[in-house]
Amino acid sequence: MTSTGVTDEAEDSGPGGYAAARLRLLTEGARSGPPRRRALAELTDGWLAGLFGAATEEHTGISLVAVGGYGRGELSPRSDLDLLLLHDGRDDKAVAALADRLWYPVWDLGIDLDHSVRTPQQARKTAGQDLKVHLGLLDARHLAGDLGLTASLRTAVLADWRNQAPKRLPELRDLCAERAERQGELQFLLEPDLKEARGGLRDATALRAVAASWLADAPREGLAEARRRLLDVRDALHLATGRATDRLALQEQDQVAAELGLLDADALLRQVYEAARVISYAGDVTWREVGRVLRSRSVRPRLRAMMNGRNGGKPVAERSPLAEGVVEQDGEAVLARTARPERDPVLPLRAAAAAAQAGLPLSRHAVRRLATTARPLPTPWPAEAREQLVTLLGSGRPTVQVWEALEAEGLVTRLLPDWERVRCRPQRNAVHLWTVDRHLIETAVRAAGFTRRVHRPDLLLIAALLHDIGKGWPGDHSVAGETIARDVAARIGFDGADTAVLATLVRHHLLLVETATRRDLDDPATVRAVAQAVGTEHTLELLHALTEADALATGPAAWSSWRGSLVADLVKRVSGVLAGEPQPEAETAAPTAEQERLAVEAFRTGGPVLALRAQTEPPADSAPAPSSPASPSPPSSPSSADGPEPLGVELLIAVPDQAGVLPAVAGVLAMHRLTVRTAELRSVPLPDGVEGSVLLLDWRVAAQYGSLPQAARLRADLVRALDGTLDIAARLAERDAAHPRRRGVEPPPPRVTVAPAASRLATVIEVRAQDAPGLLFRLGRALEAAGVRVRSAHVSTLGANAVDAFYVTRGEGTPLPGDEAASVARGLEESLRT
Repeated sequence: MTSTGVTDEAEDSGPGGYAAARLRLLTEGARSGPPRRRALAELTDGWLAGLFGAATEEHTGISLVAVGGYGRGELSPRSDLDLLLLHDGRDDKAVAALADRLWYPVWDLGIDLDHSVRTPQQARKTAGQDLKVHLGLLDARHLAGDLGLTASLRTAVLADWRNQAPKRLPELRDLCAERAERQGELQFLLEPDLKEARGGLRDATALRAVAASWLADAPREGLAEARRRLLDVRDALHLATGRATDRLALQEQDQVAAELGLLDADALLRQVYEAARVISYAGDVTWREVGRVLRSRSVRPRLRAMMNGRNGGKPVAERSPLAEGVVEQDGEAVLARTARPERDPVLPLRAAAAAAQAGLPLSRHAVRRLATTARPLPTPWPAEAREQLVTLLGSGRPTVQVWEALEAEGLVTRLLPDWERVRCRPQRNAVHLWTVDRHLIETAVRAAGFTRRVHRPDLLLIAALLHDIGKGWPGDHSVAGETIARDVAARIGFDGADTAVLATLVRHHLLLVETATRRDLDDPATVRAVAQAVGTEHTLELLHALTEADALATGPAAWSSWRGSLVADLVKRVSGVLAGEPQPEAETAAPTAEQERLAVEAFRTGGPVLALRAQTEPPADSAPAPSSPASPSPPSSPSSADGPEPLGVELLIAVPDQAGVLPAVAGVLAMHRLTVRTAELRSVPLPDGVEGSVLLLDWRVAAQYGSLPQAARLRADLVRALDGTLDIAARLAERDAAHPRRRGVEPPPPRVTVAPAASRLATVIEVRAQDAPGLLFRLGRALEAAGVRVRSAHVSTLGANAVDAFYVTRGEGTPLPGDEAASVARGLEESLRT
């Protein structure tokens, strides 16, 4: 009886006995992790050896070999079996018959099988042609038959690998890079592939292959534990899903976390990210070492001998100074021979800043020495330490790899203890590309490009590093972050005034973009509120740069020319308030002569009049060129290659005042696949002597894809929508039925709230919901049903999330009372839930 306790039963009972023993092993709770993987491998070894023994009496010249993951003895619950039937070139029919007697029982149990039948010479030849085959054979393990045949193959394969290492390792490095480009980085993905993504199990196997070449070795500290953790997660994933999968899908993460005894899915992802980070960093270090070794081997022997001869037979290592105690050597920043970390507490930051400024990686040996011997910095930090941190953050893209090296040895959390709460913390929002900690560094990288446009680059860079530091704490991360920022700023040596500015930047880092995209900038109360929160023009300048850096570091969905133009418009208005310039108190600007002309034409024709204009600059005060009711097609969306990036299209509609205009226009635009960015609605009185009023709608729209629709088609559909002959709801439902959306993760329920004191001119109702075609149409219908008048709408979409703000009034133009506003909000929320 082997250590599994069930192998003999599997051998005696055949496939049925093996299946029952396997099931017991996978369902018993006493064993998990490496012991269960080993036990499953041993159980399978015994069963296959029994099959081999029953199928042939030959024990020489033929053997059964496990390769790949099975060869390493790492069988997850749904792993496939990688098997090689090795033979000495005997009769093909006999070998084929033996193979059938081995493979078919495996298939009958529903176990995936990757199999081959080869002679040692064929195996070596195939390995020489296929890198993946060669990697699998490096883990070859004897199961049954001729042990000498298996051992000779292992010896030959390892010798081939070492002899061919200068050629095969660059090929392996390229393979890893290509896979990373295709699969992404495991440490940042919300639904990562545990095997294929960068920092996953494939990369861990590649590092084993590098070590087997004897050319270089990976850092050993933490690597085995990181690999074990990913294997444990894969085991739990297989058990939770019942499938052979390596992708950790969102809907399965809670179950996998429970299987592993973790608190929740966030705790699971954080463990996965930490493991992936260890493997990724080990890969970076290892591949740099491989590159150095291969470069040194490429130096001509005579030149190498000459260089060595000048140094008494010792290799010459060129060292160029970078900073006090830091030099460049062989493409890395290393510590100088005279460096004394135990006497120089600023040396870790000085070395990191020097490496980043030079665009060099920081040597792992240097980082380890700094982590183990450097003195801690006093509190508050000396000025040099603060300046070196600012220099590191302002170095742009090279900052990332240097920061990763510091994190790998725990130096970041030693310098900034609050970093521990955001380290490897996932962000469950598809808009975000990074974990919280990496997002902070990416924001600093982006901010480094804006340091020439602010008066205090140091405050901008530190604010970028700290703006989301509160996400490691419960509650509003901006509020928590303000407190942390005050503490960190004081600790690293900023004075009281600078500390206050940093606290303000962290507290209000979302203020500009949220206000610009969700509030009416023509409302003086909006601009005054922002000015009061910011306080000074210098702080506003810093906040503007931080806002853009934060959005650019979030992901492509978080920033656009349109958002940038709105934020710039808000900053200009707030700057005027802070400079003491007089601000208009009127509710809305008077209509232009062109707008009045459109209103008269709409009243005269009794139908809508449309005007469209592509915009590549922020909206000007003048109205777009007018068009007749049957105006020609608007221009197609301009290409950014032909000029400035388009901000969208201004759509001006004048229509006789009547009920149902908002949902009608929103529905027609949804039918034509136009995305609404902002919508302003107001009643325009007609000139003296003309009774009645016209509703003027000034909207900014963009085509979801393709060109803009014909203006004549828009107007025709709008006429039909207003007179009731076009059933927009039915048309949108037909389109959804014809092209249904794939069901994914269940989105959170919609939430509708009343923004307190957002405007003295109207009540602001804010809607947060899953973005979908026709959402604005549904909201417009609900608002019409509530009997309120929509003054303006501000539409903001981030990924799959829509955040829309509606300025509503009673019919006479006054804000809603509190209870009425709450009732309208509840009605909107109920309409979205149905």
